[in-house]
Amino acid sequence: METLSPTPRTTPTRGAHRAVSDRGRLHALLSEALIAHVGVVVTRDGVTQPLVLPMAYAVDLDGPDDGGTLYLHGSTGAGWLAAALTSDLCVTITELDGLVASRCAFGHSMNYRSAVLLGRARRVDDPAEKQRSLDLIIDHMVPGRALTLRPSTRKELAATSVLALALREASLKERAGGPDDEPEDVATGVWGGHIPLRRVAGAPVSGADSHDRVPIDVRLRAELLA
Repeated sequence: METLSPTPRTTPTRGAHRAVSDRGRLHALLSEALIAHVGVVVTRDGVTQPLVLPMAYAVDLDGPDDGGTLYLHGSTGAGWLAAALTSDLCVTITELDGLVASRCAFGHSMNYRSAVLLGRARRVDDPAEKQRSLDLIIDHMVPGRALTLRPSTRKELAATSVLALALREASLKERAGGPDDEPEDVATGVWGGHIPLRRVAGAPVSGADSHDRVPIDVRLRAELLA
């Protein structure tokens, strides 16, 4: 599936000129970003409300779901996990690349890459897929880390629930560059432009009870983010 083919639910109605149809660009964003915001409708004490939660995630482009699989995880006791299986999820993933300073207040903006994924999640019950998905989530944060860790215990796995969401129904928007100012605003002489932003990782800090040498997997992730 090389191109994004948004459904009516994922077809932008505002700023449609920023929509991106290249599915490869979606894959690149999912690989680079670290946090997903997951929107779900939950009912608590008889009150129904929307809930948006930030969380770690992982993607398997060769996963069993249509277009590939996005994995999320949480405690089996979390109320949102049960609600996520009875209605569609909305998952957004955004990278902020810059601040745009226009010559007028109305024209200020941000440079970004932002994806929206919609669909009904499924619970991952197959033990092999569950273990693989949890390893992928760890490795998405720190590449290669999962292989250095002890196996999860039965108790840990039983306390963890994993959800899978297909990548099929998705949209992507991007903005880059400076402001789009009108000639009369440029003529005022006020500065206009954009301020690039990037995520930077500091040097790894060992825990008080850790070994002195920082593992290669941790140093690699820090170098990738630097």
